[in-house]
Amino acid sequence: MFGKIIGFENSKILVENLKGVADTNYIGYHVVFPEPDHKIVGEIVTIDAKTISIMLIGEIINDKFTNGVLKKPGINTTARIIFKNELESILGNQNYLERSNLLFGTSPIYKDYVITSDLNNFLANHFAIIGNTGSGKSCGLTRLIQNIFYTSSNELPKNAHICLFDVYGEYYNTFTEMDKFPGLHFKRYTTEIEFGSAKLLTIPAYFLEVDDLAILLGANDPNQLPVLAKSIDLVKIFKSQDPRAEEFKNDIIAKCILDILSSGKNSSQLRDQVISLLTAYNTDTLNLGSIIRQPGYDRTFRQCLNIDDQGKINALNLVIEFLQKFVRVDIDRDGLQGDVTYSLSDLYYALEFALINEGSFTSESVFDRNNVLKSRLQSIINSDQAKFFEFDGFMSKADFVEEFFSTGVNGETVQLVDVNLSFIEDRFAKSLTKIFSKLFFEYTTRLEKRGSYSIHIILEEAHRYVQNDLDTDLIGYNIFDRITKEGRKYGTIIGFITQRPNELSKTALSQCSNFVVFRLFYPEDLNIVRGISSNVTDETIEKIKTLHPGMGLVFGTAFKIPLLVSFPLPNPLPVSTSLRIDELWYN
Repeated sequence: MFGKIIGFENSKILVENLKGVADTNYIGYHVVFPEPDHKIVGEIVTIDAKTISIMLIGEIINDKFTNGVLKKPGINTTARIIFKNELESILGNQNYLERSNLLFGTSPIYKDYVITSDLNNFLANHFAIIGNTGSGKSCGLTRLIQNIFYTSSNELPKNAHICLFDVYGEYYNTFTEMDKFPGLHFKRYTTEIEFGSAKLLTIPAYFLEVDDLAILLGANDPNQLPVLAKSIDLVKIFKSQDPRAEEFKNDIIAKCILDILSSGKNSSQLRDQVISLLTAYNTDTLNLGSIIRQPGYDRTFRQCLNIDDQGKINALNLVIEFLQKFVRVDIDRDGLQGDVTYSLSDLYYALEFALINEGSFTSESVFDRNNVLKSRLQSIINSDQAKFFEFDGFMSKADFVEEFFSTGVNGETVQLVDVNLSFIEDRFAKSLTKIFSKLFFEYTTRLEKRGSYSIHIILEEAHRYVQNDLDTDLIGYNIFDRITKEGRKYGTIIGFITQRPNELSKTALSQCSNFVVFRLFYPEDLNIVRGISSNVTDETIEKIKTLHPGMGLVFGTAFKIPLLVSFPLPNPLPVSTSLRIDELWYN
C-alpha cells in the first residue's frame, strides 16, 4: 500500500499510494516509519488515488511512545501499518480491569480496541468535558463515572469522594446501582424539600465567613467587608453562653452609645438614637431600666436621657460616666468558651448593630453603602432560601465534610454525592456552589497529612458558575481559580462540564490538564480548544466539528496524543436526552 516518500509538507509526509485507490477506510489509522534506533509514528489524514498524506505525531523508543518528532524519516524509509503492541502504547493499556487504568470507551478507528489512561494521570489533575448541547457530555460523564465504579478490578475505590453539582437534576437516579457493590454508596441532596427521598441540602449559618457572606449577599465594594467581619464577631459574642459574654456585650454597647453621644447631633436626635439602640441591644446590667445612682436620688437610664427646658440632656455627664464603667481596654474576646451556634436571623441582628457601630446613624454614605447588605440578608431570611441554612446543634467544619461523604446508618464512606440544584435560581446556586467548594478545599488544606483525603468537585454547566466575575476585586480571589491553582497538591480536584468554554474563567480552564471534547460549532469555543494544547491541529478541530453524538476527542497529560473515543451509552441514562416532539405531540 505504501510506496516511496514523494514529498514533505510541514509536519506531513506525502507517500506514494501503491494501491491506486482512494481507500478512505484507512483515514485515521496510524503508520510507522522504522528507523535503525527508533520508530517514527504518523496518522493518515488524507488519501487519493496517487498520494497518502501522513501527519507525523511521535516516536517509539524502547517500546515507549513519546509525543513529537525530532527528525523526519529518511527518504528511503518505507511506512507500514502500526503493529498491535505499538498501538497499545498509544491507545493505552488494553487490560482496563487493572486498578491503575481508567477506561473511557472504545476506539472508533480500531475495532475491539479501547481507550484508557493511567488513573493518576487523569483523576489527580483538573479536567474539562466540553461540547454543544446534544453532543453527549452528560452521557459521557455518566459513562466515565460508571466505569470508575462498575468496571474495575476486585479492588473497589472505597475511599473516593466525588461531589457532583447537578444543575438540571439529570443524575438523580443515574448511579443508584452503586449501592449493590459492597462498600460503595451513592448519596443524594436536593434543593427542594418535597423532591423524592433525597436529603435537603443544608449548611450551618455559623459556617459562613466574611468571604461567603460577601458572595451570598452580593457585596460589590471591599469597604463592605469590615461590616460583615464585625457582624460575625458580634454574633458570636451575642450568642455565646460564656459567663464573660455579658461583659463583652456591655463593652460593645457602651462604646457604641458613647460614639453616638459624641456625634454632635442635637439632643433630641441623640436621645432617640440611644433609646432605639438600647431597646434592641441590651443586657441585664446595661439597659434603659438600669439604675444610675447619684447623691440624693436614683434615676433610670431612660430618665437620664430626658431633655430639659434648655433643650439639653441634663444628665448627660452622668450617662457618660455610667457607660465608661462598662468599657474595657484590654478585653480578650478570643477567649470565649464553648461552641457558638447561630442562625441567619441572629446574624441579621448582629449586622444591624454593626451598621450602627460603623456610623450609619451619622453618615448617609455609610448607610447607603452598607444598608443593601441588611436588605439582602433580610430577603434571604424571608424566602425559601433560608431553609438551606437551618441546622440543629453544633458541628465542626471537618465533621460536616466527613458527614457529607458518609452514610447515616453506619458511617461508611459515600463515594459519590449528587447535589440537585435544579430548584433554585442561578445566582443563589452559584453562591452555594462556591461556599461548598471553599469548604471542601479548606478541609483538604488543613489535613495534617497532605493529600490523605481527596475530594473531586464536578460542576455541570460550569460556565454558569466559574466565570471571570468580581470575586477577585472584592475578596481577593476566585475560589475556583484558587482550587485549580492550588488544590491539586492538597487533593481537591475540579472537573468542569460546559458547553461554552469561552464563558468559563480563563484562569480555571488554563489549569486543566486533561480534556474530553465532544462536538463543537461555535468559532470562539473552537478557538479556545485550539489554544489549549499544541497537539490540537487544524485537522483535529475539523474532527471536533463533525463528531457524532457520544463521540469525543480526549487529549492532555493522561493521553499520548489526541484520540477519538466512542463512549458507550451509560446504564441507566441521565435525564438529558433530547425532546421527542413526535412522541410528545402525537402519543
